[in-house]
Amino acid sequence: MRVIVHTGKGGVGKTSISAATALRCAEMGYKTIVISTDTAHSLADSLETKIGPEPVEIYPNLWAQEVDARYSMDKYWGRFQQYMVALFSRSGVEEIVAEEVTILPGLEEGAHLLWINKYFEDGDFDVLIVDAAPTAETLRLLSLPDVTRWWLMKVIAITRGLGKVLRPIGRMLGRADKNTTPDDEAWEQVKNLFDTLDKVRDLMTNPEISSIRLVVNPEKMVIKETQRTYTYLNLYGYATDSIICNRIIPDEVTDPYFAMWKDKQQENIAFISEAFGGLPLRKASLFGGEITGFDKLRLLADELYGDSDPSQLMFTGKTHTIEKCEEDGNYQLKVPLPFVDKSDMDLYRSRDELTLRVGPYRRNIVLPYALWDLEIADAKFEESTLCIRFAKPERDTATS
Repeated sequence: MRVIVHTGKGGVGKTSISAATALRCAEMGYKTIVISTDTAHSLADSLETKIGPEPVEIYPNLWAQEVDARYSMDKYWGRFQQYMVALFSRSGVEEIVAEEVTILPGLEEGAHLLWINKYFEDGDFDVLIVDAAPTAETLRLLSLPDVTRWWLMKVIAITRGLGKVLRPIGRMLGRADKNTTPDDEAWEQVKNLFDTLDKVRDLMTNPEISSIRLVVNPEKMVIKETQRTYTYLNLYGYATDSIICNRIIPDEVTDPYFAMWKDKQQENIAFISEAFGGLPLRKASLFGGEITGFDKLRLLADELYGDSDPSQLMFTGKTHTIEKCEEDGNYQLKVPLPFVDKSDMDLYRSRDELTLRVGPYRRNIVLPYALWDLEIADAKFEESTLCIRFAKPERDTATS
């Protein structure tokens, strides 16, 4: 199964692009499901079809689903939550408050991860399209297993029966203990949840299966946020295979009112090529009305993909990687630059950005927070790759 995730800043058109991509895949003969993970669902509106928290077939080869956080929590977390609510209630906490307190942090954003695992393991679909939440929520998913482990240890520590409860937690985290609890079914659900989250992380970081596609509008603020997203996706090993630039004013619009806007859009489209290196760029025009219903979605798919297959991998490799050196704890940025002469290369650095000039072209890379206060220790060009090492300033090193 191919998994394709569309993410980007809120309001850039992820839902329309997800729906159009799913429709095109279905009409090419792939058994396809499109799911929305944004809490402000609009997938049903885009498809002009009623859908719900379980998948619904809406067209030959096409299923759709709007993931409901509460429904998913009951499905995957309900037994353990009931157990925790009972513990809190016996401690004098009102049941309605206890129910809210025992909601797993991040599960509202991460509920779709559990569905992705289900569809992958069941093997019922050829293509899964994910209309993801805005970028900030998508990035929070990367640390979900670690956050939930911390939460479990903290919350359970204040409940009754501390010893009995912490022993199965220890087993879940890999610590040997032969003791059991009165509610083995609840703890088994917790273990299964962690196992599922770990499996989904492996699945989503496998470039042969999963691809992230970043949706942008030709606006500088949107592009900058998308750059940060791309950098962090690289940092965590998530493969991005294309950039989709949506809502470009078409050439046939000649009204002078739009002239300056069109010029600025073209300038920003050129900047996208600088910012994302060799990633393929697909473009879609600003339509004259809302993109809803199958006919409009087909037109959008035609602009984006032409006669090509949107389910296929569009890019292999990475335009840059950031790695932490185990020996000294410093970081190294690697940028593949085949067929480049190092004498024709310049490097500029601000606190949170790196600008690389090669001949007449520029590449702008947004740096993750961990590198902001580090200095460039050295930069080498080896085997067609620029390697830049970041380290603590010498005064900090001397002080520590």
